[in-house]
Amino acid sequence: MEKDFVHLHVHTEYSLLDGANRIKDLVQKVKELGMKAVAITDHGVMYGAMEFYKECKKNDIKPIIGCEVYTAPRTRFDKEPNVDDKLGHLILLAKNNEGYKNLIKIVSASFIDGYYYKPRVDVELLRKYSDGIICTSACLAGFISRALLDGDYEKAKKQAEEYIDIFGKENFYIELQHNGIDEQVLANQGLIRLARELGVQMIATNDAHYLNREDSYSHEVLLCVQTGKKMTDIDRMRFGSDEFYIKSPEEMYDNFKNLPEVVENTVKLAERCNVEFEFGHTILPNFDTPNNVDHYEFLKQECYKGLDMRYGERKPELVERLEYELSVVKRMGYVDYYLIVWDFIKYAKDNGIPVGPGRGSGAGSLAAYCIGITDIDPIKYNLIFERFLNPERISMPDFDIDFCYERRQEVIDYVCRKYGNDHVAQIITFGTMAARGVIRDVARVLNVPYSKADSISKKVPMELHMTLSKALEMNPELKQMYDEDAEVRKVIEISKRLEGLPRHASTHAAGVVITKDPVDTYVPLYKNDNLISTQYTMTILEELGLLKMDFLGLRTLTVINDAIKLVKYNRNVDVQFDKEMNDPKVYKLWAEGNTSGVFQFESGGMTSFMKELKPDCLEDLIAGVSLYRPGPMDQIPRYIRGKNNPEETEYTHPALEPILNVTYGCMVYQEQVMQIVRDIGGYSLGRADLVRRAMGKKKLDVMAKERQIGRAHV
Repeated sequence: MEKDFVHLHVHTEYSLLDGANRIKDLVQKVKELGMKAVAITDHGVMYGAMEFYKECKKNDIKPIIGCEVYTAPRTRFDKEPNVDDKLGHLILLAKNNEGYKNLIKIVSASFIDGYYYKPRVDVELLRKYSDGIICTSACLAGFISRALLDGDYEKAKKQAEEYIDIFGKENFYIELQHNGIDEQVLANQGLIRLARELGVQMIATNDAHYLNREDSYSHEVLLCVQTGKKMTDIDRMRFGSDEFYIKSPEEMYDNFKNLPEVVENTVKLAERCNVEFEFGHTILPNFDTPNNVDHYEFLKQECYKGLDMRYGERKPELVERLEYELSVVKRMGYVDYYLIVWDFIKYAKDNGIPVGPGRGSGAGSLAAYCIGITDIDPIKYNLIFERFLNPERISMPDFDIDFCYERRQEVIDYVCRKYGNDHVAQIITFGTMAARGVIRDVARVLNVPYSKADSISKKVPMELHMTLSKALEMNPELKQMYDEDAEVRKVIEISKRLEGLPRHASTHAAGVVITKDPVDTYVPLYKNDNLISTQYTMTILEELGLLKMDFLGLRTLTVINDAIKLVKYNRNVDVQFDKEMNDPKVYKLWAEGNTSGVFQFESGGMTSFMKELKPDCLEDLIAGVSLYRPGPMDQIPRYIRGKNNPEETEYTHPALEPILNVTYGCMVYQEQVMQIVRDIGGYSLGRADLVRRAMGKKKLDVMAKERQIGRAHV
């Protein structure tokens, strides 16, 4: 008979510097071993829950969402040294979507109210949010096991009875482990007696912190990185055996051959856990219009006010473009998105907070220009709306908005006041153990001299997305050290096992999420230095349909604002830096290379390019910034030739001239790609945007497919 088992106590890479199970590898391992479900129970957090869920679903493995929470000895509000730092562990698993929502509430409150060394929960919190949750007694660090090891059976029984009272007898399980630790054998005896006396079910778990038995040593190194210890330290944190890995069902049955039901119960428990998530359904916060005017009508009214102000007259082509954009915005459900962004940008401008004129695809929206979200005329610069909001591709639009570096927080504070502090949060991001850094970490733990560790680390090339495997291929000196020096080889081999694991959590520099209901209705929260952030990254928030905004603090805006104030103070001249872009004296500065301190124009290479180009209009500067990057750089000589001798410009096809004449036959902008695909390939602008995206992300399979479709059109 085929044996089945489900791991219900598992620590992924998101038990930072403690769990070493990479989510992708974990799911593959579970699949290889023939198991049909697996749980995620990271320490005190839910960072990896969505990534885990999606990876499981992709591989036809049932995901069980949980957390190993830290329990406070008294209440989560008590924070007395040497008393309230003695924490317990408890496993919570979501039975259903209600349980998942309650788990979010528990984990969020453990950070916001209960943080003391670790995020902590208490009995009051568990009781309040117990619906839909299954609880297990956890490992040797659980209060029940600890009482048993202290010889206090009655205390252990009282604690178990409290959990039964909170969650119900059918939702509380005693957890047994077989991990080669003497204390565990002793604890198991008391746990079995307790379960039988109280009439509760038992399950077998393995508290898996790494994938395979042979990963035990590198996991101990990881623990030393976390605790600042060395492997030679006698008092370092250690697990005491190499048993904490993803065991097969056969191994678990062998471990519990005298109690096979505790292994079978894991499958029964897994069957009770059914959480399903919906992705891609947009959830925008409520926006209050004056006098409760219909939101679409209010947006339309503001757009036409702006159209009159920006252009002076309602030319038919402008009205047609605006009506088209508004119809797409309405059909795709983004009316409130425009209003929310308009509102906080209006607040900034009304309060003298410098706001960037617009950047990225959002500048292609005439509606955004009309209501003042952007200050770049999309008609004048031939910008395409579909690049921002594609009616043929459902995705949340994204305005990139720059604010004065010194006053950005004032805008965020306004948003918090308007929608409520509990409806706004910043967004988490993770630092990882990158190639150079992980070598230094591992070398320190292995007591390798600093000078040697420094030498190994510096031989890893300083390039984006560099890995140790790539470094060994690229640098012969590093490969030679690896081949000839056993100590270097050991450092690199262990480093490769740990490379890429999340090292720490921090707050994203710009991202803010604004929600319809309190944020902890949708996602768990994290608190760091009194800043409340989501526990899910920006990408996950977008997939869940939540409104994510980038409030970018740009120092250049602050510098420009200071310069404007100084001109006013010293010369009594009011400068409007977004008006009149045709002063030849300004372009002379660029042509002479006097651009030190000018954002994006101060590098040696860029200065040389400008001196050769001799720009005399804004379009030259725009093209210069676009060309001076890997890829388009090859077209710089052609652009300069075209600029100096426009009559000699050549086009591959006459149809390209109206599209590429502004850049002298060079394909520089993404809008040009879209126009070419539309005019020559016969695509709609929406479909052309899909081609542009595929090109930008180097999706060769999509490009090959589109090439065939394009040929059919021509």
